[in-house]
Amino acid sequence: MTLRLFLLILASVAVSSLAQLALKIGVNAAAAGRPAGVGGEMSSLVTSPMVVVGLGLYGVGACLWLFVLGRAPLSLAYPFVGMGFILTTLAGVLYLNESIGAGRIAGTMLIAIGCIVVARSA
Repeated sequence: MTLRLFLLILASVAVSSLAQLALKIGVNAAAAGRPAGVGGEMSSLVTSPMVVVGLGLYGVGACLWLFVLGRAPLSLAYPFVGMGFILTTLAGVLYLNESIGAGRIAGTMLIAIGCIVVARSA
């Protein structure tokens, strides 16, 4: 695997992880100010700026992923999506003050090890 391809994969996964963070922030903000009922919930989600940013970031991440798929075998590229679990967990802890227990840390470490094994097999 070339460094350029690895960076493209990392960019795609990082943008998708940022999308998750933006969506979570947007949903939290929308939940704080929404009227009761399903219609109010949907309307506040659709008009939440961070939800819109998150959806836009997903679009950018998907476009980057298309470039990855055009340059790498799927069986090599797809396991790197697991890095998104790692980045999203870190974002939750660092920016949303979420707490994680030993089981979640262990599971995330196993995912990281799997990404390393796949990268070295290329």
